[in-house]
Amino acid sequence: MSIRNYEIFSGEILVAVWNDNELTVVNADLIPMYLKYNQDADRWLASRAIDHRRPNSRLLKKALRLVEKDDISSVIHVNGAKITDNYWIRAVGSDLTYSDVKFSDDYFSNLALKGNYDSFNRAANSKRSKTPELTNVGSFEKCWKLRNGKWWMYKKASHDEMFSELFVYELGCALGMNMAVYQRGEACIKSLDFTDAARVNFEPASTFMGDNEDYIDVVKALEKICPKAIPDYIRMIFMDTICANPDRHTNNFGLLRDTKTGALVGFAPNYDNNMALISRGYPSKPSAKDMLISLFNELTEEYPNYKSYIPEVTEEKVRAAIAKVNMKVRTQVVVDLVVGRYKQIIH
Repeated sequence: MSIRNYEIFSGEILVAVWNDNELTVVNADLIPMYLKYNQDADRWLASRAIDHRRPNSRLLKKALRLVEKDDISSVIHVNGAKITDNYWIRAVGSDLTYSDVKFSDDYFSNLALKGNYDSFNRAANSKRSKTPELTNVGSFEKCWKLRNGKWWMYKKASHDEMFSELFVYELGCALGMNMAVYQRGEACIKSLDFTDAARVNFEPASTFMGDNEDYIDVVKALEKICPKAIPDYIRMIFMDTICANPDRHTNNFGLLRDTKTGALVGFAPNYDNNMALISRGYPSKPSAKDMLISLFNELTEEYPNYKSYIPEVTEEKVRAAIAKVNMKVRTQVVVDLVVGRYKQIIH
């Protein structure tokens, strides 16, 4: 499916028109932040596409009988709609409404998550074609499942990935941080949609930072557009530092936005920590030369007042988080790792 000219909506409100590679803004308050900073609507659509390198992505597109399987065509197949924001598109002249494109079932979830033949064959024999999986970004096999009226992200996870994700969640909650809800599943980790089906819009940091994840640069950007988000941002990268999470990039943190006014309301909950801690093996004893520790210390040296946002971490709190996760790990090694990294931070 190919649409060269299309209208861009926020819910039922027209916010922009993409016509012959030119963007005309209709509502500057509600336009997606990506388009506020980048005038290329096709690139915006491509940024919303399922990662074509995921094996299950290829199976999904085959089951859906997509003729054009490139990123933009895949996203257009579901009118650009996502679970975590209310942006969508329609062809110029179309009479589609938001209720027509908003997702209401998870029929293709098993194929997107598991990729087994039975789920593929079931999907291929269905007359349905609308699925949030085509705009479910990220490199891990995952899916959206609808449970009791709420959307949950299910993501494949090994034992150590699952422990790391759940541990960061439990420790973050114990430290009073703004955390996305995580639960253990069968060979997967479950996370509750923190936008509550786009009652607020999630704007990934990539919309205003591109690929630049430099701590100081992010803070400078937040000072301009959403200062209230800075405390939670500091706490997130603090948690990344003590839990050795090297995979914090501009597509797995961001801001929440009011769908009616377009105002930025704050920092999105901390999520996507499955590459932290022991997920890729038990890290060695930390030192001040550790990259993440050095970067965090550089930030707090530049902004000493931000040290006030750093919570106190104790061995007791770390052990309590491990106990709540209740999975078999080398407990003392994890305790020493987290507490040792915390001690390397300049308080």
